[in-house]
Amino acid sequence: MPSPFQTPATARRLDGILAHIDAHLGDPLPLQSLAAMVGLSVWRFATVFRETVGVSPHRYICTQRVRHAQTLLRQGLPLASVATAVGFCDQSHLSRRFKHLCSVTPGQYQCEYQRTQSA
Repeated sequence: MPSPFQTPATARRLDGILAHIDAHLGDPLPLQSLAAMVGLSVWRFATVFRETVGVSPHRYICTQRVRHAQTLLRQGLPLASVATAVGFCDQSHLSRRFKHLCSVTPGQYQCEYQRTQSA
C-alpha cells in the first residue's frame, strides 16, 4: 500500500531515478545526490524508495551492480576490471556482495559459465 505522503508524481520521478542508477552503476551514487534529483530529503527519499521499490536504495544499487557484474563475467572480463566497471571499490568488495547475493564467488560463477558453454 503506498504511503499517504507518496504521490503519483513522486513515483514517476523514482522511475527516472531507477533509470539513472542503471545507467550509472560504475559511478558513485550517493544517497544525497539521488534524493536531490527528486527533491526529497535523504530520509524521505529512502522511505519512499523502499515503499515503492520494495528494498532500500543501497540494496537495490548493490543488486543491480551484481547483476551487471554477472553479464560482464559471462563475457570473460577479468574480475578486477568487472569490479571497477560496476562501481565496487575493489575486487574483494565485489566478491563479498556477489557471494552474498549469488551464493558463489565471481570466479566460481565465471568458471561454471565457461564450463557450461564449452560442454
